[in-house]
Amino acid sequence: MSMDLDFELNADRLREECGVFGIYGHPDAAALTALGLHALQHRGQEAAGIVSFDGERFQTERRLGLVGDHFSSEKVINRLQGSSALGHVRYSTTGETILRNVQPLFAELAAGGLAVAHNGNLTNGLTLRRELIAQGCICQSTSDTEVILHLVARSQKGRIVERYIDALRALEGAYALVALTNKKLIGARDPLGIRPLILGELNGAYILCSETCALDIIGAKFIREIENGEVVVISDEGVESLRPFPKQMARPCIFEYIYFSRPDSILGGRSIYEVRKAMGRELARESELEADVVVPIPDSGVPAALGFAEETGIPFELGIIRNHYVGRTFIEPTQTIRSLGVKLKHNANRAVVKDKRVVLIDDSIVRGTTSVKIVRMMYEAGAREVHMRISSPPIKHPDFYGIDTPEQKSLLAATHTLEEMREYIGVTSLAFLSVDGIYRAVGLPGRDNARPQFTDHCFTGDYPTHLTDLIGESKKQQLSLLAEAG
Repeated sequence: MSMDLDFELNADRLREECGVFGIYGHPDAAALTALGLHALQHRGQEAAGIVSFDGERFQTERRLGLVGDHFSSEKVINRLQGSSALGHVRYSTTGETILRNVQPLFAELAAGGLAVAHNGNLTNGLTLRRELIAQGCICQSTSDTEVILHLVARSQKGRIVERYIDALRALEGAYALVALTNKKLIGARDPLGIRPLILGELNGAYILCSETCALDIIGAKFIREIENGEVVVISDEGVESLRPFPKQMARPCIFEYIYFSRPDSILGGRSIYEVRKAMGRELARESELEADVVVPIPDSGVPAALGFAEETGIPFELGIIRNHYVGRTFIEPTQTIRSLGVKLKHNANRAVVKDKRVVLIDDSIVRGTTSVKIVRMMYEAGAREVHMRISSPPIKHPDFYGIDTPEQKSLLAATHTLEEMREYIGVTSLAFLSVDGIYRAVGLPGRDNARPQFTDHCFTGDYPTHLTDLIGESKKQQLSLLAEAG
């Protein structure tokens, strides 16, 4: 498939920036890291990389594309020797998708080699980069992660862990960081815990990763989540926990529950799958209607649709069938092929929707362009009415913490009233889950507006950190206009 058409099919979805996986003390470290990254592939499909350490030297493999395309061969894994490894999958929210931006990034410091992988986004990354360049630093990528490497390198502290923490003190925004040295695996979670980080164990080897599903794939045991503001140091002596920041109330990202985490993951002691079903039940309680069939928009709408159907008693049916084999190797599209649009990924199940009052369930609406095409497809398949229910509140504000959202002017809910959105999408009725409904679905009585329990700025506009780079700046602005061929 051409990149243009692939963008058309994906531009109306939210995208997480990346996932991380690190392991210390296992003879098959690189192979297990590749498997862990495979489980985290949903968090980033543009590039993947692994760095390993064999006791004497670091090896690295970084590639554009999917994990399975590059890290499934014995030849590649054999090049990544050692009992410790660090891996990363990414989307590009800051920095283009070019090889020099692919993580983990590696640098040779006075104290030895350091590889760093980062999930999240710094809201002062551009400001820090400019300051570093003004002081003589040479930046070869456009990634926030390189800023972190420079800060560690320039720290005047003694031990590598102290230098690492010294660098963290300069950061604003969201980060789950994992670093690999010749003697340690170091993890850190930002003071609010916006991005997730998990600690696991396999046969005496410790693991740091973005989600519990990455532990499941290798048969590892979940130990606990790294807490907000915590730094963990894994070495031959075991796991050491450090608390270098003043204690704050955690505010993890609510979108992990709505969309990003895999349904079989556990986060904050909650099953992602069960929370999404609960969102569907809350949605049903908030927006009553008469209908014949509940249809999820696959795959993201399935758990909420199950909950909605259970609560209302309306039958759940697969009224839309997804083609899982649409990829970038598809035919070069002519205008005729391009006009098929969403049908390359989704097709109506006519037998289920014909002459029916259909309730479409999805987890979010971003630009709304895909929703328009799916609703039209339902009508073309013979649906009598098409109602749309969204298991999250309207997205009215952009994200700056690692979610690839459009500018605010491109967010449908930011520029249209609910009735205008209904007319634009072409549905009989449209309703969203309330903000309090989201909080009830995760087991809370509602949002505490005085001390919000989650980072939910996309719905509320309540950004929990400073947005230093946005003062007089465009979030998309880069220092370099270099492009990389190939």
